[in-house]
Amino acid sequence: ISTRLQGVVAWVLSVMPLVALSYWFLSLVAQFSLVASVVLNILILYLTIGGKSLIEHAENIYHPLKHGDIKDARYQVSMIVSRNTEKMGEKEITSSTIESVLENGNDAVFGPMVWFLFLGAPGAILFRLANTLDAMWGYKNEKYIDFGWFSAKTDDVLGWLPARLTAVVYAFQGNFQQALECWKLQAKACKSPNGGVVMTTGAGSLNVEIGGPTYYHGVLHDKKPMGVGKPAGWESIPKANQLVTRGSFALSYLWLVCVMVGVS
Repeated sequence: ISTRLQGVVAWVLSVMPLVALSYWFLSLVAQFSLVASVVLNILILYLTIGGKSLIEHAENIYHPLKHGDIKDARYQVSMIVSRNTEKMGEKEITSSTIESVLENGNDAVFGPMVWFLFLGAPGAILFRLANTLDAMWGYKNEKYIDFGWFSAKTDDVLGWLPARLTAVVYAFQGNFQQALECWKLQAKACKSPNGGVVMTTGAGSLNVEIGGPTYYHGVLHDKKPMGVGKPAGWESIPKANQLVTRGSFALSYLWLVCVMVGVS
């Protein structure tokens, strides 16, 4: 059995039983009480969303940066990125934080919400499990290049639509035209087909520049700049957080309106 096929089997065994079990259980509950089914679906969606943790991590970096404590800021940013943080300055720490907020806003918040709209709670579970396995196995190194291939591709497919919806939500909250221009001109230079879309658009919306060369596991990666304007400073971190929090509330409101229209 090839390594890629092993990765496919591992992914299916890790994800599909839980998705199928959730679908079966929710269908069973719906037979007895539609209200209980709706409440349970919403509860599961809430549990799949990691927005609160994301914002808290970003704030833990923002506060020491604001007070000039680079050492603590380096430690805090090492909690959320896989980059070498030992020699990072304020610019690199800030950029890494905003990139993480913008990208994980899609992965941990908007992605589950979008798939919930399509498939209910099983859809949110499917997306979050796929995204988690991509984070665990989707590395392009000697160990995971074949085993994690299916995890990486599946995450790209499931994240395609949510990423573009996330980008539009980001754009509407700031410099809309500029955000779309950054998406159009810069996203294709990013290695991630979905991460590049949300990071370039978010940076353009905020009128700041992020990205640039950085070290991952001791290896220098020539990441292209994203966005426009001056390099993002620590004061841009709360603004990036707002793109996620306000956007998630807006999407929740839109979902509620759709439900009310459907019921009526």
